[in-house]
Amino acid sequence: MKAEAWLFSGVAVFFAVTGGVYAVFSGDPAGIAALAVSFLMSALIAAFLWRQYGRGGRRPEDTADAEIRTGGGREFSFPARSFAPVITAVGTALMGIGAVQGLWLALIGGGVVIPGLYGFVFRPGRDA
Repeated sequence: MKAEAWLFSGVAVFFAVTGGVYAVFSGDPAGIAALAVSFLMSALIAAFLWRQYGRGGRRPEDTADAEIRTGGGREFSFPARSFAPVITAVGTALMGIGAVQGLWLALIGGGVVIPGLYGFVFRPGRDA
C-alpha cells in the first residue's frame, strides 16, 4: 500500500498548497472551506494507508517478481453480521438532521455514532 499512500499524500499536499494560495488571493470562504475539507479527507486516507503499510509491510502486488500464489490466502476478517454500519448510519443521519433542526439532535446523533464507530474499529476478527 506504499504506492497508494504516496498517491494520497501527494493529493493532500496539492490541496494544502492550493488551499493556502487560494486563501491568500481570494476572500471566498466557501472555496477555502471546500479546499480545506478536501485536504483533510485526502490526508485522512493517506494516514490510514501509511498505517496499513506499517502494519502489514509490502504486499505481493508491490514486488515485480511476485507469483500469483504468494497473494493467496485470507488477509482480512469480514464478519457475517454487524450492526455497526446501521448504527453509524442512523447516528450520522441524526447529526445531519440536527444541523438543521437543532444542536440537541446533533448531540444525540453523536452519541449514537460513537458506539457504531466503536463497533467498526474494535469488532472481533476470527482467524480462519
